Amino acid sequence: MTAQTGTATHPVITPHAEEMSRTYEEGIVAGLIGAAVIAGWFFLLDALHGRPLYTPTVLGTALFGSARESNPFEMALMFTFVHVLVFAMLGGIAARLLALAERDPNYGFGILLLFVVFEFGFVVGGMIFAEDVVASLSWPAILVGNLLAAAAMALYFRRHHPNLRISP
Repeated sequence: MTAQTGTATHPVITPHAEEMSRTYEEGIVAGLIGAAVIAGWFFLLDALHGRPLYTPTVLGTALFGSARESNPFEMALMFTFVHVLVFAMLGGIAARLLALAERDPNYGFGILLLFVVFEFGFVVGGMIFAEDVVASLSWPAILVGNLLAAAAMALYFRRHHPNLRISP
C-alpha cells in the first residue's frame, strides 16, 4: 500500500464567498469601532462625574442581575463583552445591507429608514422596559452616544463604499 502525495483536497473559494467574507469582516470592524466610540463616550461622561465604569456596571447589573455576587469591575467587563458582540453583529448586518444597497440603489432609502426606526425604537424601548436604567444614565446621553457610534460606523462604511448611492 502506497500513500499518495500531492492529492490533498483544498476548499475552493469562490469569488462570492470571498466577497461575503470581506463584507462581514468590514461589518465586524465597523461594529468594533461603534462599540469603542460609545464605550469611550460613556467612560468620558462617567469620568467627568467622578464615577469611572458607572455606566457599564449599571448596564451589566441590569442585564445579568444583582443576585450574582461580583465586583463592579467584573460586572463592567461582562457587560462590555456582550456589548462588543452585539455591536459586531449589528455591524455585520449593516455591512450586508450596504452591500445589497450598493448593487441596487433603491434599497438605500429603506435601509436608512430602518436605521432611524431602529434608533428610535431602541431609545423608546429602553424608556419603556428599562426606565430605571435610562433614568440613571439619562436618555440624552444614551441618544448622543448611539448617534456618535452610528456616525463613526457610517464614516468607516463610507470609506469602504465611496460609490454608494441612495435612490428613493
